[in-house]
Amino acid sequence: MEKATLYNRDFLKWTEQQIACLQKGQWADLDVDNLVEELGDLGRSEQKELGSYLKVLMMHLLKWQYQPDRRTPSWEVTLSNCRDSIQDCLEDSPSLQRFLRDEAWVAKYYRRARRDAAKETQLKVNEFPGECPYTMEQMLDDDFLPEPL
Repeated sequence: MEKATLYNRDFLKWTEQQIACLQKGQWADLDVDNLVEELGDLGRSEQKELGSYLKVLMMHLLKWQYQPDRRTPSWEVTLSNCRDSIQDCLEDSPSLQRFLRDEAWVAKYYRRARRDAAKETQLKVNEFPGECPYTMEQMLDDDFLPEPL
């Protein structure tokens, strides 16, 4: 079966075949175009995973600060889980650290966190700061919880 056809018909079998070719050094039999695409997707997937955890973390920090009367233990658990997941991402791929230092990248996820916090709290989105009010160090600190307004 042609390499690209197998890729489209049976992805698992295609990956197994590519692994076998790599292990045996059968370079000519590799489906290079699709391998390159898949490797690129893996990197983007890790970046999106980190962003997803960061967004949920920021959203819950906003909720914690803006609705102290609605705090629940599950919010604290969510904050801990997000921080742990972010640390796991960074341990698995230390190069992801650069995204946490990228103001534009963090701002993109903050905008989404702000939007979702507004929906969950039923507050207007403009009641939350336009820019993330927390430093990255604060957000990743297990002991940090913002003071209520």
